[in-house]
Amino acid sequence: MKPAPFDYAKPSTLEEAFDLLEAHGEDARVVAGGQSLLATLNMRLSAPSILVDISGLEALRGISAGSNVLRIGALTTHTELIASEEAARAAPLLRKAAVHIAHPAIRNRGTFGGSLAHADPAAEYPACVVALDATLEISGRDGSRRVAAAEFFHGLYETDLKPGELLAAVEVPVLQDGFRSGFGEFARRAGDFAMSALAAHGRFDGDEVHDLRLVYAGVDIRPVRANRAEAVLAGKAITRELVAEARSRLAEDLNPTDDLQAGGATKLLLSGVLLERVLSDMAGAR
Repeated sequence: MKPAPFDYAKPSTLEEAFDLLEAHGEDARVVAGGQSLLATLNMRLSAPSILVDISGLEALRGISAGSNVLRIGALTTHTELIASEEAARAAPLLRKAAVHIAHPAIRNRGTFGGSLAHADPAAEYPACVVALDATLEISGRDGSRRVAAAEFFHGLYETDLKPGELLAAVEVPVLQDGFRSGFGEFARRAGDFAMSALAAHGRFDGDEVHDLRLVYAGVDIRPVRANRAEAVLAGKAITRELVAEARSRLAEDLNPTDDLQAGGATKLLLSGVLLERVLSDMAGAR
């Protein structure tokens, strides 16, 4: 299929972008890499009157790490994130997840911010930024505001972005001594949408794990923290018996429903396997 007719504009400044979004309101759609939007246009699931192409806005690009915070511009591509040694040192979880995204051709054009703003429930990055307790910087006509990642995702393809706003950047706490991250996912084929994915992040004091965050993707309409499983593991050394106990609590944390990727029961089973694998990898890392 071909998309419905639409106009196209490519602003060179944020102010121009805000002007266009204000002028066209709900009839406008923002496009960056376009790897999600173009598919919905071609299937006529989206039919905007105008596309506002923000790919030329240099203010939304770049990766930089300070002593405490890694800042990632929204227009950073998946490939740029994977290649960044700065990002790999400061937030290795993001690289571990990014290599699972689709295929190289898509990773070359798709953007970090685009994935977060699209808020696909099976996407890898949303679970990662929640696990890392990241902060999202949102820009609008009246200035910028900051939103915790855990508060950004409202539901199926729904976020805290308001009309006329753009996701500008994401700030991630730099990895501190003792902290480790892990990621795993199950998909029918490499590059397919995840049936279940797990982003994990926590602090190890010897063999004991503290401040653990277990965040799943692909099992609900937004990223889900496995709070009860986390509580089982808090302050304890990771053993096979303890992980089995934590896995038994996942049925209280997760309530996956059937979709085109897998049935709910299958997703719950796979989520348990991921818990075992990811925690084993984290416990064995030095």
